[in-house]
Amino acid sequence: MTVLSVNVNKIALLRNSRGRDFPSVLGFSEQLIDLGVRGITVHPRPDERHVTRRDVYELSEMLKDKPQVEFNIEGYPSADFIKMVLQVCPDQCTLVPDSPDQLTSDHGWDLVENRATLLRVLSELREKDIRSSLFLDPDPQMLEQVPSVGADRIELYTEDYASHFASSEQDAVFERYRITAQRAEQLGIGLNAGHDLDLQNLPKFLEIPNILEVSIGHALIVESLQLGVAEVISRYLAIVDGSGIK
Repeated sequence: MTVLSVNVNKIALLRNSRGRDFPSVLGFSEQLIDLGVRGITVHPRPDERHVTRRDVYELSEMLKDKPQVEFNIEGYPSADFIKMVLQVCPDQCTLVPDSPDQLTSDHGWDLVENRATLLRVLSELREKDIRSSLFLDPDPQMLEQVPSVGADRIELYTEDYASHFASSEQDAVFERYRITAQRAEQLGIGLNAGHDLDLQNLPKFLEIPNILEVSIGHALIVESLQLGVAEVISRYLAIVDGSGIK
């Protein structure tokens, strides 16, 4: 079964727009867990425009009493970010190659160009028993570099898949992801996926076997406004419960 990890950044963004703790990131995360979600993701950025450092520490404390729920912290491996991650010790840290002013993640790592940085950071995560994941495009050649830097998993950047879903190019784009996923399995690399996945395109994507985790935020929050949180979570859990994990 694939784990659904809900990215709560958009809840924090909504809260920050009014200057008080409503909606509560902590409260919303607890609601998700009560509905059966087994993963919470945050992506704190340097300007704290949505999830803040305080959110990270508060979520970490809350999740200590919920061992069935994985905590995933995403972000660019700056010194401040890694210091926070090493203090919190989440279940997983997903490293993304974002610039500080980037609106949202839009590309995977160049593992050749960033090899030295990633080797150092991944070693630090390993020493703390924090599972690592690298945000990666569906590029089999780049995937071949992953074992040499020592990452546990990759997170396939799925925007290209989502943007071509239900188009004439869908099958060709999907095949790139399938081939990359197949090679990752051969190399013993765990597979996560995320970015612009939603209720419509997720079932097709999970025809790819052995996707361990999908991280979904923006679409899930929008769908929850339309259909209600409980209904949306129920639909996502039905999808991932029937996924191709072997």
